[in-house]
Order: sequence, then structure tokens, then C-alpha cells
Amino acid sequence: MVSILNKLKKIFHFLLAITAYWYYGRPARKLIVIGVTGTKGKSTTCRFIASVLESGGYKVGLLSTVEFQIGEKRWMNDKKMTMLGRGEIQKMLREMVEASCNYVIVETSSEGILQYRHYGLHYDIVVFTNLGTEHSERHGGFENLKHDKGKIFATLSQCPQKVVNGKRIEKTIIANTDDEHANYFLSFAADRKLGFGLKIAKVGVPNIFGKILNFNNQGIIFTVGDKKYELRILGAFNVYNALAAIAVGESQGVTSEQIARGLANVALVPGRMEFIEVGQSFKVIVDYAHEPLSLTALFTTLRQMVKPHNGRVIGVIGSDGGGRDINKRKKMGEIAGELCDYVVVTDVNCFDEDPKIIAEMLAGGARQVGKKDGENLFIKLERRQGIAHALSLATAGDVVAVTAKGTEPCMCIANGIKIPWDDRLIVRELLSIRMP
Repeated sequence: MVSILNKLKKIFHFLLAITAYWYYGRPARKLIVIGVTGTKGKSTTCRFIASVLESGGYKVGLLSTVEFQIGEKRWMNDKKMTMLGRGEIQKMLREMVEASCNYVIVETSSEGILQYRHYGLHYDIVVFTNLGTEHSERHGGFENLKHDKGKIFATLSQCPQKVVNGKRIEKTIIANTDDEHANYFLSFAADRKLGFGLKIAKVGVPNIFGKILNFNNQGIIFTVGDKKYELRILGAFNVYNALAAIAVGESQGVTSEQIARGLANVALVPGRMEFIEVGQSFKVIVDYAHEPLSLTALFTTLRQMVKPHNGRVIGVIGSDGGGRDINKRKKMGEIAGELCDYVVVTDVNCFDEDPKIIAEMLAGGARQVGKKDGENLFIKLERRQGIAHALSLATAGDVVAVTAKGTEPCMCIANGIKIPWDDRLIVRELLSIRMP
């Protein structure tokens, strides 16, 4: 019975996708469509790509977890969805065509692929960032997750090359060759294939190799060959996101100087390593990190940040309910336990699961690596209380990382109830109360 219902849902999603595609006039045929998929870094990669193309003189549209853009107009994504419903995507693409956009960058989620939200996008360039186990249960296992993500790479050869503004657009695959699954995504047919990474990899395609020269609390300087690039956002992991944007820029004829300017123009990606400052003596960041890969990258960066002044890392962690990726929870707790001096476990979006059970799974991982309840491990299910407790532990030189939600505009609690929420606003309110 469940199998039949799932098949009917797929048919329904597919019919919706076809209807929306034709109703809005098949807008993707008039745009150069760039898809970005992977486990972490997608939204930041999308912003870097948009900025690089704008620096090259192009008008862009953008659909990401964080924000939307149509030419000069930008606004926050308040839908709590990485990919909008099929009708909304096609409607926005038509608006991009009407606004004379040249490119659209679409953050493409595995859930969106399952529900055919990618139908009719006719990708021209697809970027693979990395692959972890996030959402693997939703797909029936990791291999199915990888296969489903591969579907948008397969579409490149299924659709003919477009001619946009008199220019024939090559079908292009761009992949992070430092990821062990890169070869799979590079195996699909395309006119052009490019790799990027920080390690020398033998993958049989031209590779863009980056070398980090310096990173501190102001940003990162890295090189690609003899070209120097500067990022104004923190986190060595963001070099990977920048390298992906460099690869896209080069594939579209954007010069190195324009690419460098585009990267340097990105000073903030909301909810991604976003610093909250109200005059406190310690640092506070809000970040979307919500799975093992991103937590490791985030907390490793923060350890390096506090090291010069013997500061401490205080991590606020949580995990979505609703049966989402249960197996990641213990690992997330272990990572936080190993890399943070203090760990505060709290609710994120429990949906129909008992938040106490979710919290215990996370806390169990932290305990396994030596964290002790009431000493350096705390369970505070009410999220505001959890954030407040983390802030109360901080002193000069420390950094508090509030993870798992980023810019999400609401919190999903029991019985399908959604309440307005913004970690950034909550942190500012709590800091203002604390400040003399």
C-alpha cells in the first residue's frame, strides 16, 4: 500500500512539473541554467557564482536556500525550502527572462530532484560540491542518494545545446575532485568537464587547484596558479566554494580580474558564518551547519580562530526530527564533543519526534568522547534557553557557534505547528540583555 501511494505521489509531482513548465512558457530555454548540488556549501557557492558572473557583466537570477535574486532585486528565502515548488520555480524563471537575465543559478536539492522540481530547468552547467550522508534515509540509502543527485548530470546529454543571445552554450560538468565521489559525477556525458580542489587529483579532466596562502579573522588569501584571490568571509572550507565559482567563471569567459573582483565583493552570506556583533567581548556566529561534514569544517575553523588568544569554542547543536537522517546524530555529537570546549544540545525542528530522544542521541555522541553532563555538556531543549546558556558560558576571546538553522524563518514543533524564528534575531536580543 505504501509503495502504491509513493508511486502515485511521484506521478502527481511529475504532472505538476510538466504543467508548470508549459504554463509559464518553458522559460529555461532562454536562460543559461547553472545547477549546484552536494551536501554542504551549496548556498555560498551559488552566491559566489552569481557575484563572479555579475562582475563579468552578466545579469543573473538566483534560487538558493538563503536568498532569491532577479537582476538587481534580492530578497531572503522565507519559504523554508531549498527548491521551491514546481510552479513557483517556473514562475520565477519567467520573471528572470522578462528581466533580461542571462544566467540563473539554482541550488538543487536531493529532495527537489525526488519531487521533479528540477523538471524543465534544462541545466547547462552542473556543479558538484561534495557528498555526505545527509538525507540518505529519505532516498533509501546512500547509493540511492548519489544516484538521485546524478540525475541532473544525466540530463545534460538528454537536452540539446541551447543558443542564448546568439551564443551556443556548452554542456559542462564541474566537480570537486577532492571528494571521493567526484569520478561518479564526472562520468556523465558533457561537452566540457572541469575539476577543482586543494589536492592534486588524477581524474582525467582539467583541474583548477587552489593553494591557501593565509587566513585570519578578516578573510582568506589563496592562489590558483599565478593568480591571487581574496575572500572576505571566513572558513578555509569556503575556498572550495570559491574554486567552484572560479571554474564556472572561466568556463563562461569571465577574466581572472573580474573573477577576483566578484569573489571579493561577497562580504556576507546570511546565516553562513554570520557574525553577530552588539559590542560583546566574545564572538558569536550563526551558521546553517547541520550535518557531520559541515560541523567538522565549521568547528575546525573556529578552533583555529580562538587559538591565538587561548579562547574556547562553545557549540550549540541540534538535529531535525521527522525521521530525518537519524544515523547522523551520534556522529554530530562526537564531532562537537571533540572540537568544542562546551556543547549545548537543543531543539531545531522536532516535527513529530520527541525532542528529548533527538537530544539524547546527540548528547550520547558527545559523552562518548569525554563530555560530561552539567560540566561541559548541557541539554536545553527550549532553543532560546539553549542559546542563552551558551552565551552565559562565554568570556573574552571565546566564540559561540549557534548551528543548524541559519536563516530559517520558522521552527517546526509538534503537530505540524510552525512558530516564527530567526537565530540571528534571538542572539541579538539575548546579547542586548546581557550587555551592561
